[in-house]
Amino acid sequence: MGKSILKYGLIAGVVAGLPISFMSIAGKDQVPPSWGMLVGYLTMLVAFSTIFIAIKRQRDVERGGVIRFWPALGIGLGISFIAGLIYMLAWEAFMAATDIDFIGAYSQAMIAEEQAKGASAEAIAALSAEMQTLAVDYANPLFRMPMTFAEIFPVGVLVSLVSAALLCNSRFLPATRRKGDAGQVAR
Repeated sequence: MGKSILKYGLIAGVVAGLPISFMSIAGKDQVPPSWGMLVGYLTMLVAFSTIFIAIKRQRDVERGGVIRFWPALGIGLGISFIAGLIYMLAWEAFMAATDIDFIGAYSQAMIAEEQAKGASAEAIAALSAEMQTLAVDYANPLFRMPMTFAEIFPVGVLVSLVSAALLCNSRFLPATRRKGDAGQVAR
């Protein structure tokens, strides 16, 4: 089971981490924050489809068509943890390899968004001060790394909970059997 968690966690981490880096490079941080978040979280959901696949494979192939909720959840959380680490390390590598000022561009986009909404000068000044504090904090890897991990891990927890709840019911997407297999699950 550990090899499966590692394999699917690595796949999920790469699937989630690479598009964000490519989008940042291609967009030169000109992607509006709301679109970046939408694409990022959709990519994470696609990446975490590996949780469903891994739990179903464990249930159907390794456990004869039955898996309990807690072991299924454990598989999902393990994959989420590995994927979160890979995602975090991919972001750190991207930040180290490029000279893109992500937090500066993010701050400018947030301020421009508020200005477009017609926010007051006081609100803009308060947001600017908040963004300056965030920039100082974000420069510290001990602040940035857990923050990056916290972007992806809750998504993995949610997908793990849903996948475990669905797949602990052996009647949900049951294993397919080939003709001639007496009780064996198709691999």
